[in-house]
Amino acid sequence: MSRPIVFPCLALLAALLFLVPPRCCYGEERQSWLHEVRLGLLDHDTDNLWSGSSREDGLDLNAELVFAPSLALWQGQIRPNLGLSINDHGNTSKLYGGGVWQYLWQNGFILDLGVGLAVHDGEVEDLQAIDRKQLGSRVLVRFAVEIGYSLSAHNRLSLLFDHISNGYIADPNEGLDTVGIRYGYLF
Repeated sequence: MSRPIVFPCLALLAALLFLVPPRCCYGEERQSWLHEVRLGLLDHDTDNLWSGSSREDGLDLNAELVFAPSLALWQGQIRPNLGLSINDHGNTSKLYGGGVWQYLWQNGFILDLGVGLAVHDGEVEDLQAIDRKQLGSRVLVRFAVEIGYSLSAHNRLSLLFDHISNGYIADPNEGLDTVGIRYGYLF
């Protein structure tokens, strides 16, 4: 994990978490600028999904911030997000941001659809690196689908599918898929 992107991104996420104001202070309710913190463990470069094949291995440690400002759309809410996935085998790690559309059913089930951009430290085009995905561009498009359940007013569990690729605007475009479980804490 000696990739140059990993440590600055971890420091940024840690700093953001310490800046979150408490929801309530001395009996007064204050609004937080942070809606949810999500932490997860993801299977890196999952085979036979959108990208079709797998070259990299390991697990991704994932952290994501979902911010409080929202816009109502189709009975759900759109919120900005910022996240980081770090691979435990030194393969492709990424920093991503964009937005998520969140829909919450009355029975506690949740659907999130995410779109945005990702910056990664993996291979762009190195035909000699046969054990690494060739992603074609340093900046990629990210799509995510998450299905979960609210365990309580502050706690959620969910399953995440995450895909990054250059959308065929560069060559090569192998894409990278991750699947895993995440815990979310709502403020």
